[in-house]
This record gives sequence, C-alpha cells and structure tokens, in this order.
Amino acid sequence: MLSKLLILLFSHITLVAVAQDLSFIYNGFKSSANLSLDGVASFTSNGLLMLTNETKQEQGHAFYPKPVTFKTSSNGSAFSFSTSFVFGIVSEYPKHAAHGLAFVIAPTRSLPGSLPGQYLGLFNETNNGKDTNHVFAVELDTNVGRMFNDINNNHVGFDINDLISVKSTPTGYYGDHGGKFTNLSLISGKPMQVWVDYDGIRKQINATLAPIHVGKPTRPLLSSDYDLSPILNDTSYLGFSSATGSVEASQCILGWSFKMNGQAQALEISQLPRLPRLGTKKASKLLTIGIPVISVVLVIAAASGVVYFIIRRRKFAEEVEDWELDYGPHRFKYRDLYIATKGFREKELIGVGGFGRVYKGVLPKSKVEIAVKRLSHESRQGMKEFIAEIVSIGRLRHRNLVPVLGYCRRKGELLLVYDYMPNGSLDKYLHDQPKTTLTWNQRFRVIKGVASGLFYLHEEWEQVVIHRDVKPSNVLIDGELNGRLGDFGLSRLYNHGTDPRTTRIAGTLGYLAPEQARTGKATTSTDVYAFGAFILEVACGRRPVDANQETILVDWVFSHWLRGALLEAKDPNLGTDYVAEEVELALKLGLVCSHSEPEARPSMRQVTEILEGDVPLPDISSFAISASGVTYRNRQGFSDLVLSCPSFVNKEFSSTTSITASQLSGGR
Repeated sequence: MLSKLLILLFSHITLVAVAQDLSFIYNGFKSSANLSLDGVASFTSNGLLMLTNETKQEQGHAFYPKPVTFKTSSNGSAFSFSTSFVFGIVSEYPKHAAHGLAFVIAPTRSLPGSLPGQYLGLFNETNNGKDTNHVFAVELDTNVGRMFNDINNNHVGFDINDLISVKSTPTGYYGDHGGKFTNLSLISGKPMQVWVDYDGIRKQINATLAPIHVGKPTRPLLSSDYDLSPILNDTSYLGFSSATGSVEASQCILGWSFKMNGQAQALEISQLPRLPRLGTKKASKLLTIGIPVISVVLVIAAASGVVYFIIRRRKFAEEVEDWELDYGPHRFKYRDLYIATKGFREKELIGVGGFGRVYKGVLPKSKVEIAVKRLSHESRQGMKEFIAEIVSIGRLRHRNLVPVLGYCRRKGELLLVYDYMPNGSLDKYLHDQPKTTLTWNQRFRVIKGVASGLFYLHEEWEQVVIHRDVKPSNVLIDGELNGRLGDFGLSRLYNHGTDPRTTRIAGTLGYLAPEQARTGKATTSTDVYAFGAFILEVACGRRPVDANQETILVDWVFSHWLRGALLEAKDPNLGTDYVAEEVELALKLGLVCSHSEPEARPSMRQVTEILEGDVPLPDISSFAISASGVTYRNRQGFSDLVLSCPSFVNKEFSSTTSITASQLSGGR
C-alpha cells in the first residue's frame, strides 16, 4: 500500500515537473516540423506555416501534437504560461477583410464541427457559447460579426467558450516613450508579433502586439483579470485556428515559442521566413491557354491565327466595368462557367423558372459542384446596385440558405453562381404526382429550416435582407434533406425588366401580401405573408390557387377549421404517419401569417419560437376586428385578377377570407 502511494506521489511530482518544464520554439517551420495540421493548413518550402491558402470559405488548424498539462486536478489552479508568435495576413484585396486567426487552447486538436468565416474555425452556430467547450482563444479578427458584438473589423479579443469576446480592443500597441498608442492593421500584409501571458497566481491574462522590429512593449494592448482554471481541462492542446470568408487570403505563422511557468524564449527574427508578396490577380486562364495556341497557329498560318483569336475572344467576351474591379473575388470568368456546364448543354439543365434557366456544373480547377442561373437582362439601369447587393448577399452564411458564390456578366446576360443542391427544389416533392413523397417529419423540418433562414435574414445578419419571393420552388433540398432558401434579390432586378411569370411588383403571384400588391413595397412583414402561404402549401400539398377546382388554399383550409375538421386539410399523401399536433400547429400558423394587416402578423422571430414550441400561437383576439370578423384580405377584384392571369392560376396566388376572433382562438 505504501509503495502504491509513493508511486502515485512520484507520478504527481513528475507530472508537475513536466508541465513546468514544457518549452518549445519554432524559428520557422520545416516540412518535418512536429505539428498536427488539418483543414487547408500546410508548410511552405521556405518555412512558413500557412493556415489558409488563398481559398474562400476554408479553415485551417495547427496544433502542438502532444497534450499539455495545464493543471494537476480538475479543481486545481491553471499553471502560468507564456507564448509568443509572429504572424501575417496577406489578402489579394488588402482593403477588404478576410477574417482572421486565433491562438487557441482546446480539448482537441481538430475542433470538430467548426465553421469558417466569422466563426474563425473555432465553433459553429450550435456550440458557440457553450460552457462545455473548455476553449480559450485570443482572436485577431479582421471582420465585423454583428452577431458576436464585434467592435470593428480590426481588433484583438479574449474568447472564453464563445466568439463574443469577454474583452476586446482595436489593434495597435503602446510605445515605451510616453505610452502613445499606435494603430496597426491586421491585414496590412506585414509581419507582427504577439505575446500572450497568463499569470496563474494573479489570474490575469495579457496580450501584447507590435511590429517585429519594435520588440515587446512594456504596456500590454489588452489585459483582463480572469481565472482560466475552470475553463481549461487538466490536459489540453494549444495551437492556432484560422478561417477565410468571401475574400481570398493567406494567413501565416512565421515563428512560435511557448513556455509553461516561465517566459517564452525570444524568437530569432532574422531567422524567420518571409511572407509571400501581396496577392496579385492570377493570370487570366484565357491568356495562359490562348497565347500558346495562337502562337502555334500563327506559325502555321498568320491569317487563320488572327481569325481564330478573334472568334475565341468573342465567344468568351465579358462585360466588365471599372466599378466591378472591387468585386474580383465574387466575379467568375465566363469561360470557367462555360467549361463547368459543358457549354450550357441541355443535359446539364436542372431547372427552368421565371427568372431563367439553371444548369449544373463542376468548376474546372476546384472541382466544386455549382448551380449556374442564366438570366437575360438587357436593361443596364440599376445593374451596379444589383451587383453590389449580390456581392453583399454572398457574405450570408446560414445552414438554411443557399450560398450565393458570385456572378458573371456577358453581353445581355447575367449569370449567378450558387452551391449545388443535389435534391432539387421542394415543389417537385409536393405537386404533379411526385416520385418521392416527403414524410411529415421531413416537411416540418423544412418548414422550421426556412423559418430559421428568414429569421437570420430579417434580424440576425448585420443588415436586414428582405427575400421578396418565398415559395417552394425557391427552397432547395440539400443532401441531408434540409430546406435551403435561395434566389435572394432577383425580383429587384426584374423591376426593370419584368418576366411573364412574375408580377410587375417584386414577387410571385400567390404569395404577395395585399399591401405589397397595392403599394409595391416589400417589407419583412410581406415575407411573413409569403411564408404563411408556403406553410399551407407544404402541409396541404396544394398550390395557393387551383383553377381547375376553383379553390383558394387559405379559404379551403379555413373552411375545414370552421367545420372542426382542420386535419382533413393535410396532404393525403402523408397517410397516417404524422404528428397531429404539429400538422395542426402548421396549418394555424399559416393562417395567422396570412393576416391582411401587417401589424397583426408575427415576426419571423416569433414564428421560429412558435414552431419550436417555446411560445404559443398569438392571441387572435388582439387582432384588429371588423364588423364581420378578422379580415384577412379584401376580396374585391380578386376573381377578376385570377381570371385575367390564366397562366398563373395553377401556379401561385394568395388568398382572401375573413375570420372571427373566437373561431381562430378556439379548438380545432
């Protein structure tokens, strides 16, 4: 027994000694450097650790491969530690943020499930903010994440299990003479050095930053009294995490040193590798392929070579104006899209709609699957504003939105590039004798997903985005049968050149709110109205207007409500495999969202809370009540409009009815 106690005591002392003695330094990184890499992280031939590699929406991690002991027991105090590293962020467009990087201490080396972009490769939308993360990070952030309360697009912050920093400050350093603060830009393309020190006795974290030629300032840039003992596990991994967004960037570590219970060894600045030069636009593929071909042809016959060159230039000619140069990362070359879709051949056609034809493609270099929407748009009016909106929307990131990757302009065409969704649009699962019928569980998941996406557009992103055209054909189904909302902003483009399948008001017949039909103004409330029509269509398997049966979906659902047989309005293809309470909730919520008065409709925040069961349906008695009840819409002129648009009536149109408060708030 005594011998066992001696062994345990010796092991404990050895563990503390190992923790206290741990020290390492990397003055540059050879390919044989003892680090664990994942994502796009790699070593360069000149000794750089590149966490990202001029790719978009990617992440990279680099960790010291062995677990590091930070305390001797789960209730013990975390040891003091010190680390120093030199980094640099090189962006192809230095004036645009490319997202940043972070020094991180975490329970694992791979940070499973983490997302790129504003999540910095650290967390995702599900685990961000969870106490179970046991993650401490010092973020060097180059983007404003409104949902994370970022102070600006150039700041340093302490993150404890959450990307909402416990403390942050603009990037810079305090000079030793007079303590004057000097601003620094994280995306300047110049190397900078960071020191992170934790005092385990005083429970204090300090972060200091300076250009590499300055040395460590005496006054830290950021300091916080915070005890890391309950945050860090007994053993954790330490390293770096980085991510890019919609701008290409290389985020590099040039050198790194670490010391437990002591001061990290100073890096040899003269031995560190150099950063790559500021990104310059890559040579055009048209030139790199075209010039050799033209040279050979010119040798054979100069005249035929000139003709060949002219024909080739015309075939792939694009429309580029000066103001578009700032959108470089979002602009695709027409030639790449032509090759990706095999010349836009009919076999690659995956959809035809009011806004154009959609083709499946595979980008020739990255082999990424894409969907290319090909639109005709002769009018130049508003094009600059529309492209600006598309580029802005390209920054949206949500699991229930179809990412807009970019665009291309050529002659009278506008091509929009999206992520490819393998299962197509939702409408093919609802109408015209679908080959595959979605179960109620799958449909309810899609409804909640689209609601979550709209809530993100309306309230969670840094700007308010109004979709304008919520309907099943604009909801795509990904490989995991999640609903993803797509086609942002297209109706605005077609205010200048309307299509026969759309109204002259932005939107689609069948989903237009009454006030939008009168004024032409789209709001978040008009999106809610369209979402109401969407819920009813998904739950009932019927279009908003059916000319063959001369029925209007909202009226039809409401008539079942009046008869106390609301569940009979559900899609008969559901059979008996459904949750009655969920179907009834969806049908009632669809009617509530279809209210004619905008102020009576719930917000998308309330809709998501209702669908998740966090709050009940709103009290209908609080709605505006006319003499005949709660008016959903004025029917006057409705029939004439339907009859005058025979090409629409089997597609979409919204409904009208009036409902009394007692009927809506009571029973089935």
